[in-house]
Amino acid sequence: MSGAFQIRGGKQLHGEITPQGAKNEALQILCAVLLTDEEVRITNIPDIQDVNRLIEILGDFGVKVTKNGHGDFTFKADEINFDYIKSKEFKKDGARLRGSIMLLGPMLARFGEAYMPTPGGDKIGRRRLDTHFQGFVELGAEFHYDENEYFYTLKAKELRGKFILLEEASVTGTANIVMAAVLAKGKTRIYNAACEPYLQQLCKMLNRMGAQISGIGSNLLTIEGVTHLHGTTHKMLPDMVEIGSWIGLAAMTKSDIVIKNVHYNELGVIPNTFRKLGITLEKSGEDIHVPAQEHYKIQKFIDGSILTISDAPWPGFTPDLLSIILVVATQAKGTLLVHQKMFESRLFFVDRLIDMGAQIILCDPHRATVVGLNHESPLRGTSMVSPDIRAGNALLIAALSAEGKSTIHNIEQIDRGYENIDGRLKALGADIIRI
Repeated sequence: MSGAFQIRGGKQLHGEITPQGAKNEALQILCAVLLTDEEVRITNIPDIQDVNRLIEILGDFGVKVTKNGHGDFTFKADEINFDYIKSKEFKKDGARLRGSIMLLGPMLARFGEAYMPTPGGDKIGRRRLDTHFQGFVELGAEFHYDENEYFYTLKAKELRGKFILLEEASVTGTANIVMAAVLAKGKTRIYNAACEPYLQQLCKMLNRMGAQISGIGSNLLTIEGVTHLHGTTHKMLPDMVEIGSWIGLAAMTKSDIVIKNVHYNELGVIPNTFRKLGITLEKSGEDIHVPAQEHYKIQKFIDGSILTISDAPWPGFTPDLLSIILVVATQAKGTLLVHQKMFESRLFFVDRLIDMGAQIILCDPHRATVVGLNHESPLRGTSMVSPDIRAGNALLIAALSAEGKSTIHNIEQIDRGYENIDGRLKALGADIIRI
């Protein structure tokens, strides 16, 4: 549902917030249900558009989907309808959701054929799919791309294990190749594999289903093919991008916020990256407590030079949180260089922040220098449009800290990634309404 958020900012917030299940994990885990004809039960699934759309696609595909409760579903893929996959409907449905690309690996592994329209999704620069298809071809699949129909076809009489060196540590590419390899004949080794917690979760789930994957958490995965996988249950991790967003929100609005059940050990460098901006955050059990702070000061490097925060494949800093870091730095004391290495054109939303009074120099499509205002002159409310999921959340945080009224349009970009975000912010005392 499209619409806008109207926000009156400058209010201190207070209370507890629970992060939703991880969107990026959900897209992988849901595709994996195709690998078995037995029941797979998944809990902590976020109720967001991208995930719901994938669940609908699975249903249309013939998977029996049972909703047990909020975020709790059982899937059984014992009767698959291949006519749907070749249909016009699927061309439309699949193209609207980038995550649907990860249906290819399981389809190919279990049925020996797979089909996919060119995917859509976020406009954040070129995201190539070569890694996925190169992996499938190395395992023995034949690949065909129909340029008129924008349609990919993969076929394989049998998949055979192989040593695969990935050109890039693509998370979805690694997930796809792992899902194809678990049912291949013999041993597959994937080097330069992505090792994000989401992918570790997928591998652990597949192992519970009977797969034999070792090296989980490293960049070299070894997979001994098996002939059959069985059902399992799986609980998803909380969304680390949300957790980082709420840390940033607390700092920007000088609020006292407790973020519940964060699985702290899975957050990698995220907590310490926010500490580099001078933000106090305390681990208490499985929660993070961000106390109210009047000011926070950006650290410098040991030699006194300006701090740079850049993204990198896991266990580096996730690119999805760079927009949050950038917004939070606008009210810090000190100067920060944000360097977005992995995607181009993700920093263009800084124009909206400059309109709000932020001191930012956009150096090029990948780098921005932020001169913090130290909460001495707050951002001003304004009207803006959300360009993509992550920038949308960053602009939301800016608006909540700004003086006066802000309107954010195109919020379906935010709804695609965040469940009931306005409701959860209201519970903290935010003045936000959906119009």
